[in-house]
Amino acid sequence: MWTPDSWRSLPIAQQPDWPDTARLEIVEKELSALPPLVYPSEIKNLSGHLAKACKGEAFVLQAGDCAESFDDYSANMVKNKLKVILQMAVVLTYSSGVPVIKLGRIAGQFAKPRSAAYESVNGINLASFRGHIINGDGPTAQERIPDPTRMIKAYHQSSATLNLLRALTKGGFSDLSKVHTWNQEFVASSDEGQRYEILAHEIDRALNFMAACGIDLKNEESLQQVNFWTSHEALLLSYEAPLTRYDRASKTYLDLSAHAIWIGERTRDLGGAHMEFFSGIGNPIACKMGPSMTPEEVVAVCEKLNPRRIPGRLTLVSRMGADNVDVKLPRLIKAVTDAGHPVIWSCDPMHGNTFVSDNGFKTRNLEAVIAEIAGFFRVHSALGTWPGGIHVELTGEDVTECIGGSYAISEEDLDTAYNTICDPRLNARQSLDLAHRVAELLIKN
Repeated sequence: MWTPDSWRSLPIAQQPDWPDTARLEIVEKELSALPPLVYPSEIKNLSGHLAKACKGEAFVLQAGDCAESFDDYSANMVKNKLKVILQMAVVLTYSSGVPVIKLGRIAGQFAKPRSAAYESVNGINLASFRGHIINGDGPTAQERIPDPTRMIKAYHQSSATLNLLRALTKGGFSDLSKVHTWNQEFVASSDEGQRYEILAHEIDRALNFMAACGIDLKNEESLQQVNFWTSHEALLLSYEAPLTRYDRASKTYLDLSAHAIWIGERTRDLGGAHMEFFSGIGNPIACKMGPSMTPEEVVAVCEKLNPRRIPGRLTLVSRMGADNVDVKLPRLIKAVTDAGHPVIWSCDPMHGNTFVSDNGFKTRNLEAVIAEIAGFFRVHSALGTWPGGIHVELTGEDVTECIGGSYAISEEDLDTAYNTICDPRLNARQSLDLAHRVAELLIKN
């Protein structure tokens, strides 16, 4: 009896208090008449690749903005973000020999859960900023009023982003022979950028060898194009439900706002609206797990979201914190394994390692991020299970939002280019740092 609207009768968390519900209904109706942002065939393709990751035959790199912006958006920013993800994927693939599934937090990552309904901005108590799909981030009460028409703008920006991504990934930009061109100036000047250049030269030599052996590289589609999929946290169900359509080929409903979507730590209530919505769609889905998750809860989540035990459908994303991962994660993995549920295990090393610096900036230390990933790999190695992926927040811009890395950003450097509208992101240098370290862990696994 599931429908795209069956969630509406259930308790729901992290939703805005819309002041104009009549306008909300008009916007939802308009969204339901708009073309889908992604296609069922693309979702099916991703599902097949994720099934391999579930079996330990691939690794998922899920990366992108903490929250996309209406105000700070351009084709170059999309291209730079894609460059970093492609670079990371090349490092991981070439170093470890494992196929990498590239899944962006992009073209829909607009809504953000908040720990409190209000926040203090310049000494003024304002409604919390919940992402540009809901309200503005300006320091005024007017900016913070939820406006449903923002969902239409989010849709159109997502559409433009997807069109650009398809052109870049299928139109020659992602050609493996151009790995050198992906290295941005500020990355090329860093130690990790130089390490990437060495790897790029090795790839060039391998390609030249293949050409010398008579292999026609121009007709090798896998060398000239890449598969790149989009994902976001499906927090705002008033946006997701209108974009959910019935697919006759697969005989299921698909949320065509993205290829894959996930449930956050704050909305994974088993009896809540988000779980109900996710249980009925055919997309690949994920659920975040914090340190409060119990073995009984995680098995119940698997039963709710993937009762047919389809490999690759469900990803469980641990966000434990570097100090908790060795203690909290093993019992969850054991419970799911003992229950016979096929899942992809992924690590979000960002959210459990966030703190406020002495000068007032929310930040993360790259070493703590890497420490949680190392613990994630250590746990899986001990249990004989596959560490299936990582889920990180990053940008292609030269920001100073997280400390550490080969460029040694300190707390005193944070105000140099602290541009995020929500959570701190790794910059391109730090992202390459991370990729090389994860590649080493994959080799040892």
